[in-house]
Amino acid sequence: MTQEWNALWRSYAGSAECNPAQAFRREQIRHLLGSLEDGSPQRLLDIGCGQGDFCREVAGAFPAWDVRGLDISDSGLAMARDKSPRGTFCQADLMDAGALPAWQGWASRAVCSEMLEHVQDPATVLANIRTLMAPGGLLVITVPAGPRTQFDLHIGHLRHFTTEGLASLLASQGLQPVRIQRCGFPFFNLYRLVVLLSGRRVITEATHAQQNLSWPARTAMAAFRFLFRFNARTWGPGWQLVALARCPGGQPEAGV
Repeated sequence: MTQEWNALWRSYAGSAECNPAQAFRREQIRHLLGSLEDGSPQRLLDIGCGQGDFCREVAGAFPAWDVRGLDISDSGLAMARDKSPRGTFCQADLMDAGALPAWQGWASRAVCSEMLEHVQDPATVLANIRTLMAPGGLLVITVPAGPRTQFDLHIGHLRHFTTEGLASLLASQGLQPVRIQRCGFPFFNLYRLVVLLSGRRVITEATHAQQNLSWPARTAMAAFRFLFRFNARTWGPGWQLVALARCPGGQPEAGV
């Protein structure tokens, strides 16, 4: 599994960095974290941090926060360390409780973005995440909804989620769903439809992004980056799910 993810990050790090959908997800998470901000320093853990784009952004947005990242890919983590030298990064398989770092109860905030669709047993991953979180800690999750594309299948999407299915999964592990919202309507959905209709051509284009994107791909990405400003954040049949859940214990936070 580690070798597979190393190969994926080596092939697709460039396309992930310039992908407007990835930027859109990170913006949704930053907005949600910002809405909970009370000025106190937090301990944020990015689970499945990949090449570290979100860690870099959150460290810039919240400079007083302690930021750490976990990922199974050592090649992704090497990129993350370059991008966020103030962060702390560790290699770990979230399916294996015995392989986790000794960070039990550390995180007051945690993010698990676009990871649960890749694993055989999402419930085990969430159970292991709970051990890393402080009582009352808040977990932000993003997962895809809607149909799977050829590119999704190529990079190992085993499932996409519904609002009800994600809520049930969270509750099964004792995580208290605070809110689960579909977002991205209509332009994120349109983007996903373009990828769906492009079939396997997207795989070739994403691989070439390590060197140079074609001009049609650059134009499309620029257009969608602009259009994504007008996506609905909390209503409509958006194909992106964003969830906020609380670990049991601790004191309730204002506005949550």
